[in-house]
Amino acid sequence: MPNEMDFSKVKSYSIKDRKSKVEISAFARLPKKKDSFREFFDGLPDILAARDLKAVAGALVSAYRRDKMVIFMLGAHVIKCGLSPLIIDLMKKGVIKAVALNGAGIIHDTEIAMQGATSEDVGQGLSDGSFGMAREPALFINEAVNSGCRMGYGIGEAVGKRISDEKLKYGQLSILAAGYRLNCPVSAHVAIGTDIIHQHPSAEGAAIGAGSMADFRKLVGSVAGLGAGGVIINFGSAVILPEVFLKALNLARNLGKKVTGFTAVNFDMQTHYRPLQNVCLRPTQKGQGKSYNIVGHHEIMLPLLYRAVTT
Repeated sequence: MPNEMDFSKVKSYSIKDRKSKVEISAFARLPKKKDSFREFFDGLPDILAARDLKAVAGALVSAYRRDKMVIFMLGAHVIKCGLSPLIIDLMKKGVIKAVALNGAGIIHDTEIAMQGATSEDVGQGLSDGSFGMAREPALFINEAVNSGCRMGYGIGEAVGKRISDEKLKYGQLSILAAGYRLNCPVSAHVAIGTDIIHQHPSAEGAAIGAGSMADFRKLVGSVAGLGAGGVIINFGSAVILPEVFLKALNLARNLGKKVTGFTAVNFDMQTHYRPLQNVCLRPTQKGQGKSYNIVGHHEIMLPLLYRAVTT
């Protein structure tokens, strides 16, 4: 059996000589009843995720004031969580200059514009083969994509134009329609077979591919404009948009654009491999930018960020 260690000769030092990572100057400040949101936000602790959130809000405000590129990439869950009004308002204010959606995003956006409701019970529909088989939104989107392709539109512009032209009842809540009206590019990046509208006979693979490719080229143009002081934010896309962004960034740099000095941010409810690597770490390595990965529910984090930027 080993002998017990003698601790009598253990070396120590004064805490006054030690560097501490947390000081009381970074602590949260107690809010007062009449405090504004700005006072509340500034009173958050200057520690870990709260410090990062302040830095991201600061980067967005700086980008707006300097007229720099700001791109929001949105997973469909952001739209399902009722956050479209905040995104649209940031587009109207000129904070957001480009938006990227996945295929599910355009479906939820269109369903909301059509009927003010979205999101079905997948399990219940899957049991009898009725999942995703609602007629009207599939026909509306597929026809927009098909005709838009023939006119050279990307998917985002084609669907946004049709929502706007048709004056859908809740069209004011459509990110796609807002992009069309405001001339703020909204691109859609689609993997064939991932979206419920691909189950319908009105879906044309050639049109989907051509439209998504046109939107990819459009996104590359936006990414090329990030430059020093721009901001790219991924809210809730775990696979498609981080992969698309990585290739868009590589193409922009390959074509001689100096896309460095920007801020890259990932918001999600948990940390995933691709967003962390493809949005945050790889694009900003070797001092080419700053990155932040913030974990939290979209329906809480996005309103906080919106308020911090607009107050």
